[in-house]
Amino acid sequence: MQEYAFKQNQLKALLERHKLNGLLLNRVSSISWATCGVNSAVNTATTNGPVRLFITKDKNYLITKNIEAPRLEQEGQLKTQGWEFIVTPWHEPDFDLREIIADAPLGADYSHPGAIDLTAEISRLRSNLLPVEQARFKELGGQCAAAMAKTIHAIEPGMTEFEIASLLSFETEKQGIKAIVNLVATDERIFKYRHPLPTEKQLDRYAMVVLCGRKWGLVCSLTRLIHFGKIPVEIQNKLKAVARIDAELIKNTRPGKTTGEVFSQAVLAYQSEGYPDEWQLHHQGGITGYEPRESVASPQSKQMIQVGQFYAWNPSISGVKSEDTIFVGETENEVITGIEGWPTIDVIAGGIDFQRPAILQK
Repeated sequence: MQEYAFKQNQLKALLERHKLNGLLLNRVSSISWATCGVNSAVNTATTNGPVRLFITKDKNYLITKNIEAPRLEQEGQLKTQGWEFIVTPWHEPDFDLREIIADAPLGADYSHPGAIDLTAEISRLRSNLLPVEQARFKELGGQCAAAMAKTIHAIEPGMTEFEIASLLSFETEKQGIKAIVNLVATDERIFKYRHPLPTEKQLDRYAMVVLCGRKWGLVCSLTRLIHFGKIPVEIQNKLKAVARIDAELIKNTRPGKTTGEVFSQAVLAYQSEGYPDEWQLHHQGGITGYEPRESVASPQSKQMIQVGQFYAWNPSISGVKSEDTIFVGETENEVITGIEGWPTIDVIAGGIDFQRPAILQK
Protein backbone atom coordinates (compact mmCIF):
# COMPACT_ATOMS: atom_id res chain seq x y z
CA MET A 1 0.00 0.00 0.00
CA GLN A 2 2.99 2.32 0.27
CA GLU A 3 3.18 2.47 -3.53
CA TYR A 4 -0.54 3.26 -3.76
CA ALA A 5 -0.38 5.91 -1.04
CA PHE A 6 2.58 7.61 -2.70
CA LYS A 7 0.79 7.78 -6.05
CA GLN A 8 -2.36 9.08 -4.37
CA ASN A 9 -0.31 11.90 -2.89
CA GLN A 10 1.05 12.70 -6.33
CA LEU A 11 -2.45 12.80 -7.82
CA LYS A 12 -3.80 14.99 -5.02
CA ALA A 13 -0.82 17.32 -5.45
CA LEU A 14 -1.67 17.56 -9.16
CA LEU A 15 -5.21 18.62 -8.25
CA GLU A 16 -3.88 21.29 -5.93
CA ARG A 17 -1.20 22.54 -8.31
CA HIS A 18 -3.70 23.14 -11.11
CA LYS A 19 -6.59 24.15 -8.80
CA LEU A 20 -8.76 21.33 -10.13
CA ASN A 21 -11.98 19.90 -8.73
CA GLY A 22 -11.33 16.52 -10.32
CA LEU A 23 -8.88 14.50 -12.38
CA LEU A 24 -9.96 11.95 -14.99
CA LEU A 25 -7.70 9.06 -16.00
CA ASN A 26 -8.72 6.86 -18.93
CA ARG A 27 -5.47 5.79 -20.58
CA VAL A 28 -4.69 2.11 -20.02
CA SER A 29 -1.15 3.13 -19.00
CA SER A 30 -2.34 5.67 -16.44
CA ILE A 31 -4.77 3.23 -14.85
CA SER A 32 -2.08 0.56 -14.50
CA TRP A 33 0.22 3.14 -12.93
CA ALA A 34 -2.39 4.51 -10.52
CA THR A 35 -3.57 1.03 -9.44
CA CYS A 36 -0.05 -0.38 -9.01
CA GLY A 37 -0.10 -2.68 -12.02
CA VAL A 38 -3.74 -3.70 -12.63
CA ASN A 39 -4.57 -4.23 -16.31
CA SER A 40 -7.78 -2.57 -17.46
CA ALA A 41 -7.33 -3.21 -21.19
CA VAL A 42 -9.60 -5.61 -23.03
CA ASN A 43 -8.66 -4.56 -26.55
CA THR A 44 -4.87 -4.41 -26.37
CA ALA A 45 -4.74 -2.13 -29.40
CA THR A 46 -6.57 0.68 -27.65
CA THR A 47 -5.05 3.61 -25.78
CA ASN A 48 -8.11 4.40 -23.67
CA GLY A 49 -9.84 1.44 -22.09
CA PRO A 50 -13.27 0.58 -20.64
CA VAL A 51 -12.37 1.95 -17.19
CA ARG A 52 -12.18 5.53 -15.96
CA LEU A 53 -10.64 6.68 -12.71
CA PHE A 54 -11.96 9.95 -11.32
CA ILE A 55 -10.01 11.51 -8.48
CA THR A 56 -11.32 14.37 -6.34
CA LYS A 57 -9.90 15.98 -3.22
CA ASP A 58 -11.96 13.66 -1.02
CA LYS A 59 -12.76 10.52 -3.00
CA ASN A 60 -11.50 8.12 -5.65
CA TYR A 61 -14.01 6.71 -8.11
CA LEU A 62 -13.72 3.81 -10.55
CA ILE A 63 -16.28 4.14 -13.34
CA THR A 64 -16.99 1.20 -15.63
CA LYS A 65 -19.65 -1.14 -17.02
CA ASN A 66 -21.03 -4.23 -15.36
CA ILE A 67 -18.93 -6.38 -17.71
CA GLU A 68 -15.63 -5.21 -16.20
CA ALA A 69 -16.57 -4.56 -12.56
CA PRO A 70 -16.43 -8.13 -11.12
CA ARG A 71 -12.94 -8.79 -12.49
CA LEU A 72 -11.58 -5.46 -11.25
CA GLU A 73 -13.10 -5.98 -7.82
CA GLN A 74 -12.29 -9.66 -7.31
CA GLU A 75 -9.00 -10.14 -9.18
CA GLY A 76 -7.79 -6.55 -9.24
CA GLN A 77 -8.73 -5.98 -5.58
CA LEU A 78 -9.45 -2.34 -6.44
CA LYS A 79 -12.18 -1.84 -3.85
CA THR A 80 -9.60 -2.89 -1.28
CA GLN A 81 -7.32 -0.15 -2.57
CA GLY A 82 -10.03 2.38 -1.85
CA TRP A 83 -11.73 2.97 -5.20
CA GLU A 84 -15.48 3.57 -4.98
CA PHE A 85 -17.11 1.69 -7.86
CA ILE A 86 -19.69 3.35 -10.08
CA VAL A 87 -21.09 0.63 -12.34
CA THR A 88 -23.57 1.10 -15.17
CA PRO A 89 -25.19 -1.62 -17.34
CA TRP A 90 -23.34 -2.28 -20.57
CA HIS A 91 -26.39 -1.24 -22.63
CA GLU A 92 -26.77 2.19 -21.01
CA PRO A 93 -24.86 5.42 -21.75
CA ASP A 94 -21.60 6.11 -19.94
CA PHE A 95 -21.86 7.60 -16.48
CA ASP A 96 -21.93 11.40 -16.54
CA LEU A 97 -19.21 12.93 -14.35
CA ARG A 98 -21.47 15.90 -13.65
CA GLU A 99 -23.37 13.68 -11.24
CA ILE A 100 -20.28 13.76 -9.02
CA ILE A 101 -18.90 17.23 -9.67
CA ALA A 102 -20.90 19.79 -11.56
CA ASP A 103 -18.27 22.50 -11.56
CA ALA A 104 -15.09 22.73 -13.58
CA PRO A 105 -12.16 22.89 -13.73
CA LEU A 106 -11.24 19.30 -14.43
CA GLY A 107 -8.03 17.71 -15.68
CA ALA A 108 -7.52 14.57 -17.77
CA ASP A 109 -4.75 12.38 -19.13
CA TYR A 110 -6.12 12.80 -22.66
CA SER A 111 -8.03 15.37 -24.68
CA HIS A 112 -11.42 15.42 -22.95
CA PRO A 113 -14.09 18.05 -23.61
CA GLY A 114 -14.03 20.73 -20.93
CA ALA A 115 -10.91 19.40 -19.19
CA ILE A 116 -7.34 20.64 -19.02
CA ASP A 117 -5.13 18.23 -20.97
CA LEU A 118 -2.45 17.00 -18.54
CA THR A 119 -1.15 14.22 -20.80
CA ALA A 120 2.49 15.29 -20.61
CA GLU A 121 2.50 15.93 -16.87
CA ILE A 122 0.90 12.59 -16.04
CA SER A 123 3.33 10.86 -18.39
CA ARG A 124 6.20 12.32 -16.34
CA LEU A 125 4.64 10.87 -13.19
CA ARG A 126 4.38 7.46 -14.86
CA SER A 127 8.01 7.49 -15.97
CA ASN A 128 9.56 8.22 -12.56
CA LEU A 129 9.30 4.76 -11.08
CA LEU A 130 9.40 3.78 -7.43
CA PRO A 131 11.84 1.07 -6.25
CA VAL A 132 9.07 -1.55 -6.23
CA GLU A 133 8.22 -0.66 -9.84
CA GLN A 134 11.89 -0.72 -10.80
CA ALA A 135 12.12 -4.26 -9.45
CA ARG A 136 9.06 -5.30 -11.48
CA PHE A 137 10.53 -3.69 -14.59
CA LYS A 138 13.84 -5.52 -14.22
CA GLU A 139 11.99 -8.81 -13.79
CA LEU A 140 10.00 -8.05 -16.93
CA GLY A 141 13.23 -7.28 -18.80
CA GLY A 142 14.58 -10.72 -17.98
CA GLN A 143 11.34 -12.38 -19.02
CA CYS A 144 11.21 -10.51 -22.35
CA ALA A 145 14.84 -11.41 -23.03
CA ALA A 146 14.10 -15.09 -22.33
CA ALA A 147 11.10 -15.01 -24.67
CA MET A 148 13.18 -13.39 -27.40
CA ALA A 149 16.00 -15.92 -26.99
CA LYS A 150 13.66 -18.91 -27.25
CA THR A 151 11.97 -17.38 -30.29
CA ILE A 152 15.18 -16.61 -32.14
CA HIS A 153 16.69 -20.04 -31.48
CA ALA A 154 13.54 -21.72 -32.81
CA ILE A 155 13.62 -19.87 -36.14
CA GLU A 156 14.43 -21.89 -39.25
CA PRO A 157 14.69 -20.96 -42.93
CA GLY A 158 11.39 -21.41 -44.74
CA MET A 159 9.31 -20.10 -41.83
CA THR A 160 6.95 -17.28 -42.65
CA GLU A 161 7.09 -14.01 -40.75
CA PHE A 162 3.66 -14.88 -39.39
CA GLU A 163 5.06 -18.12 -37.96
CA ILE A 164 7.99 -16.30 -36.37
CA ALA A 165 5.64 -13.74 -34.82
CA SER A 166 3.49 -16.56 -33.45
CA LEU A 167 6.56 -18.04 -31.74
CA LEU A 168 7.20 -14.72 -30.01
CA SER A 169 3.56 -14.43 -28.98
CA PHE A 170 3.65 -17.93 -27.51
CA GLU A 171 6.85 -17.32 -25.55
CA THR A 172 5.57 -14.03 -24.12
CA GLU A 173 1.97 -15.03 -23.43
CA LYS A 174 2.96 -18.08 -21.41
CA GLN A 175 4.78 -15.71 -19.03
CA GLY A 176 1.80 -13.37 -18.76
CA ILE A 177 3.39 -10.83 -21.11
CA LYS A 178 1.41 -9.22 -23.91
CA ALA A 179 3.44 -8.58 -27.06
CA ILE A 180 1.85 -5.22 -27.84
CA VAL A 181 4.47 -4.67 -30.56
CA ASN A 182 5.46 -7.83 -32.42
CA LEU A 183 7.39 -6.97 -35.59
CA VAL A 184 9.16 -9.39 -37.90
CA ALA A 185 11.07 -8.74 -41.11
CA THR A 186 13.05 -11.17 -43.23
CA ASP A 187 15.73 -10.62 -45.83
CA GLU A 188 15.08 -7.58 -48.07
CA ARG A 189 12.18 -6.35 -45.91
CA ILE A 190 14.67 -5.47 -43.13
CA PHE A 191 16.26 -2.96 -45.50
CA LYS A 192 12.96 -1.48 -46.67
CA TYR A 193 10.79 -0.96 -43.57
CA ARG A 194 11.43 0.40 -40.07
CA HIS A 195 8.09 -0.91 -38.77
CA PRO A 196 7.78 -4.29 -40.53
CA LEU A 197 4.45 -5.85 -39.68
CA PRO A 198 4.72 -9.63 -40.20
CA THR A 199 3.67 -11.02 -43.56
CA GLU A 200 3.42 -14.40 -45.27
CA LYS A 201 6.94 -13.96 -46.67
CA GLN A 202 9.23 -16.94 -46.01
CA LEU A 203 12.64 -16.55 -44.41
CA ASP A 204 15.63 -17.22 -46.63
CA ARG A 205 18.68 -16.14 -44.58
CA TYR A 206 18.16 -13.01 -42.47
CA ALA A 207 15.50 -12.11 -39.86
CA MET A 208 14.80 -9.28 -37.43
CA VAL A 209 12.45 -9.70 -34.47
CA VAL A 210 11.16 -6.73 -32.43
CA LEU A 211 9.27 -6.92 -29.13
CA CYS A 212 7.52 -4.45 -26.86
CA GLY A 213 6.19 -6.62 -24.04
CA ARG A 214 3.68 -5.40 -21.45
CA LYS A 215 3.14 -6.86 -17.99
CA TRP A 216 1.99 -5.16 -14.78
CA GLY A 217 1.31 -2.21 -17.09
CA LEU A 218 5.03 -1.75 -17.75
CA VAL A 219 6.45 -2.05 -21.27
CA CYS A 220 9.91 -3.44 -22.10
CA SER A 221 11.51 -3.29 -25.58
CA LEU A 222 14.26 -5.15 -27.42
CA THR A 223 15.31 -6.22 -30.94
CA ARG A 224 17.45 -9.14 -32.11
CA LEU A 225 18.80 -10.30 -35.50
CA ILE A 226 19.62 -13.77 -36.86
CA HIS A 227 21.39 -14.79 -40.06
CA PHE A 228 21.78 -18.24 -41.61
CA GLY A 229 25.11 -18.69 -43.35
CA LYS A 230 27.87 -16.16 -43.89
CA ILE A 231 26.88 -12.60 -42.99
CA PRO A 232 27.51 -10.15 -45.87
CA VAL A 233 30.19 -7.52 -45.26
CA GLU A 234 27.67 -4.71 -45.84
CA ILE A 235 25.50 -5.94 -42.96
CA GLN A 236 28.50 -6.49 -40.69
CA ASN A 237 29.76 -2.94 -41.30
CA LYS A 238 26.34 -1.42 -40.72
CA LEU A 239 25.89 -3.38 -37.52
CA LYS A 240 29.22 -2.18 -36.13
CA ALA A 241 28.20 1.39 -36.93
CA VAL A 242 24.77 1.11 -35.30
CA ALA A 243 26.32 -0.58 -32.26
CA ARG A 244 28.63 2.40 -31.77
CA ILE A 245 25.68 4.79 -32.13
CA ASP A 246 23.73 2.78 -29.55
CA ALA A 247 26.70 2.85 -27.19
CA GLU A 248 26.80 6.66 -27.47
CA LEU A 249 23.12 6.83 -26.57
CA ILE A 250 23.55 4.55 -23.56
CA LYS A 251 26.69 6.34 -22.36
CA ASN A 252 25.05 9.75 -22.50
CA THR A 253 21.81 8.72 -20.78
CA ARG A 254 22.90 10.01 -17.41
CA PRO A 255 21.39 12.35 -14.78
CA GLY A 256 22.04 16.02 -15.46
CA LYS A 257 21.50 15.72 -19.20
CA THR A 258 18.33 16.24 -21.20
CA THR A 259 16.99 13.71 -23.68
CA GLY A 260 17.51 16.39 -26.33
CA GLU A 261 21.22 16.49 -25.54
CA VAL A 262 21.44 12.71 -25.78
CA PHE A 263 19.60 12.80 -29.10
CA SER A 264 22.05 15.40 -30.45
CA GLN A 265 24.97 13.13 -29.54
CA ALA A 266 23.30 10.32 -31.49
CA VAL A 267 22.99 12.54 -34.57
CA LEU A 268 26.72 13.31 -34.35
CA ALA A 269 27.42 9.59 -34.03
CA TYR A 270 25.43 8.85 -37.18
CA GLN A 271 27.54 11.45 -38.98
CA SER A 272 30.85 10.11 -37.69
CA GLU A 273 29.90 6.58 -38.74
CA GLY A 274 29.17 7.74 -42.28
CA TYR A 275 25.37 7.55 -42.19
CA PRO A 276 24.36 11.20 -41.60
CA ASP A 277 20.77 10.91 -42.79
CA GLU A 278 19.66 7.56 -41.39
CA TRP A 279 18.40 9.02 -38.10
CA GLN A 280 15.71 10.84 -40.05
CA LEU A 281 14.13 7.56 -41.19
CA HIS A 282 12.99 6.48 -37.70
CA HIS A 283 12.82 7.83 -34.17
CA GLN A 284 15.68 6.93 -31.84
CA GLY A 285 13.59 5.93 -28.81
CA GLY A 286 13.40 7.57 -25.42
CA ILE A 287 12.10 7.17 -21.91
CA THR A 288 9.86 4.19 -21.23
CA GLY A 289 7.55 3.11 -18.42
CA TYR A 290 3.86 2.37 -18.79
CA GLU A 291 4.00 3.20 -22.51
CA PRO A 292 6.48 1.76 -25.05
CA ARG A 293 7.91 5.29 -25.08
CA GLU A 294 6.50 7.79 -22.60
CA SER A 295 8.11 10.39 -24.84
CA VAL A 296 10.25 10.09 -27.95
CA ALA A 297 13.50 12.06 -27.86
CA SER A 298 14.00 14.89 -30.34
CA PRO A 299 16.41 17.84 -30.66
CA GLN A 300 13.89 19.95 -28.73
CA SER A 301 13.41 17.56 -25.79
CA LYS A 302 13.99 19.32 -22.46
CA GLN A 303 13.20 16.41 -20.15
CA MET A 304 15.93 15.88 -17.57
CA ILE A 305 17.23 12.34 -17.13
CA GLN A 306 16.89 11.04 -13.58
CA VAL A 307 18.17 8.09 -11.59
CA GLY A 308 15.61 5.29 -11.50
CA GLN A 309 14.23 5.89 -14.97
CA PHE A 310 14.24 3.40 -17.85
CA TYR A 311 15.11 4.16 -21.47
CA ALA A 312 14.79 2.17 -24.67
CA TRP A 313 16.96 3.50 -27.50
CA ASN A 314 16.61 1.97 -30.96
CA PRO A 315 19.08 3.42 -33.47
CA SER A 316 18.85 1.89 -36.94
CA ILE A 317 20.59 1.94 -40.28
CA SER A 318 18.73 0.40 -43.22
CA GLY A 319 19.17 -3.34 -42.71
CA VAL A 320 20.23 -3.31 -39.04
CA LYS A 321 18.99 -2.12 -35.66
CA SER A 322 20.17 -2.13 -32.04
CA GLU A 323 17.66 -2.00 -29.17
CA ASP A 324 17.59 -2.84 -25.49
CA THR A 325 15.91 -1.39 -22.41
CA ILE A 326 18.26 0.18 -19.86
CA PHE A 327 17.97 1.27 -16.23
CA VAL A 328 19.58 4.55 -15.15
CA GLY A 329 21.39 3.64 -11.94
CA GLU A 330 23.18 5.78 -9.37
CA THR A 331 26.63 5.28 -10.88
CA GLU A 332 26.04 3.51 -14.20
CA ASN A 333 23.39 2.23 -16.55
CA GLU A 334 22.21 -1.38 -16.60
CA VAL A 335 20.89 -3.25 -19.64
CA ILE A 336 17.87 -5.19 -18.36
CA THR A 337 17.13 -7.12 -21.58
CA GLY A 338 20.51 -8.74 -22.12
CA ILE A 339 20.47 -12.36 -23.29
CA GLU A 340 23.06 -14.63 -21.68
CA GLY A 341 25.33 -16.21 -24.25
CA TRP A 342 24.25 -13.91 -27.06
CA PRO A 343 27.10 -12.85 -29.38
CA THR A 344 28.21 -9.26 -28.89
CA ILE A 345 30.12 -6.49 -30.61
CA ASP A 346 32.70 -4.70 -28.49
CA VAL A 347 32.62 -0.94 -29.05
CA ILE A 348 34.01 2.08 -27.24
CA ALA A 349 32.05 5.25 -26.51
CA GLY A 350 33.64 8.06 -24.55
CA GLY A 351 36.44 5.80 -23.40
CA ILE A 352 33.98 3.22 -22.02
CA ASP A 353 33.76 -0.35 -23.33
CA PHE A 354 30.31 -1.53 -24.34
CA GLN A 355 29.05 -4.89 -25.55
CA ARG A 356 26.11 -4.50 -27.90
CA PRO A 357 24.17 -7.39 -29.45
CA ALA A 358 25.64 -8.88 -32.61
CA ILE A 359 23.76 -10.92 -35.19
CA LEU A 360 23.24 -14.53 -34.16
CA GLN A 361 24.78 -16.60 -36.96
CA LYS A 362 23.64 -20.14 -37.67
